[in-house]
Amino acid sequence: MGYVAVRGGGKAIEESLKLLECERVSTSAPWSTDEIEGTFPELVDQVMGEASLYAPRLAALALKQAQGSPDEAVFLLRAFRSTLERPYVSRPVDTAQMRVARRVSAAFKDVPGGQVLGATRDYSHRLLAFDLETEGAEELAEKRAELTAHFDEAAQASEAAGREGVSAVMPRVLDYLRAQGLLAQVEADDAEPVDATMVPLSFPAPRSVRLQTLARGMTQAVEALGYAAIRGFGPAHPTVGELRQGRVAVAVDHPLEAGGPEDAYYLGSIPVTEVESVFEDEGASGASEGAEAGTGAGSGGGSVSGVRAEGGSAEGIAAAVDGGSVGGGSTAGGGAGLALTVGYGLVFGRAETKAIAMSVLDHCLEHGDARYPTEDEEFVLYHVDGVEATGFISHLKLPHYVTFQSKLSSVRETRGAEPEEASHAAAL
Repeated sequence: MGYVAVRGGGKAIEESLKLLECERVSTSAPWSTDEIEGTFPELVDQVMGEASLYAPRLAALALKQAQGSPDEAVFLLRAFRSTLERPYVSRPVDTAQMRVARRVSAAFKDVPGGQVLGATRDYSHRLLAFDLETEGAEELAEKRAELTAHFDEAAQASEAAGREGVSAVMPRVLDYLRAQGLLAQVEADDAEPVDATMVPLSFPAPRSVRLQTLARGMTQAVEALGYAAIRGFGPAHPTVGELRQGRVAVAVDHPLEAGGPEDAYYLGSIPVTEVESVFEDEGASGASEGAEAGTGAGSGGGSVSGVRAEGGSAEGIAAAVDGGSVGGGSTAGGGAGLALTVGYGLVFGRAETKAIAMSVLDHCLEHGDARYPTEDEEFVLYHVDGVEATGFISHLKLPHYVTFQSKLSSVRETRGAEPEEASHAAAL
């Protein structure tokens, strides 16, 4: 819908759109969607996540059409998604079988399989690389060949030394805490998840809707509210038990003869980032009797170097736990005392900060204490949707002549404006 305030308003709108297209074609380079997808993979991931549609090529196209505006690109992709049929629903993805590319834990120094740093900017110096300004095809090819040779040599040296490579599938770090009864027990919820893209948001919202809304929420909004919860607007201070990044398999059942996982049809894999954050809760119930509860041991720092940190074992975690490195009081004799609870985050692609913030807000919303804005379900879920927020704020640019005249009249009445002044203002 468009506002047409005067005659010729429709023509003015058409000319405005032509001017916008003129600006695009006058200044943009003829990049293909493949080039956009390859050059800005994390931006593409952000658009896909907020649009609730895994389609890298279409996300790149939306970014090109939107001239790089993530908000507009998400709007375009969501609008397109609403036109698509949904002939199948996939089986739940098994993140325990993730093909891991990056996996770190801030709770333990030594974890089974080791800390796998993978590709990350966490340890970079954040200095502008001015050489990229003049980087051409030849420079790219040289760097590509050099780095490929480097990693090939590293793999050969590792094999010659008899060292095992990084396993593609790794056990969950928190499974060892679960096995020792240090995590608060929760009831399994096998209810059919509610599709947040198909039904209006209502409260109280089931956890499936909360997680979907956070996962498709505007990245900066989710991160800001997660930060606010840690800063004191919600009693939440997490330790990242495990962050894992990799690819998970997507499969669908036969439409007529649904069977078990072994009978499903494999469609492919998608990249995701999963986070399990650990929180210390006073008086949480369900921890096993006699178990020591408290915060995770050690720190995420350690002497981790290279792409893969050496060592790491189940025994290392067990020693940290049983040796008293886990603080807190005993739950013996009734199960009262400290316990560990988990917040969960899962997003498309490599949006690690968003996944961590999502796990913080998941924990906050599970508590649901309305005294804190970050634990107020309506406040959080209503305000993380980027399309709704952008649309509502943007509409303020559109004509509001009638409503403003009403406000203006009320102000004049209270100030006792002279008749001549009022008539002159009305002419405006």
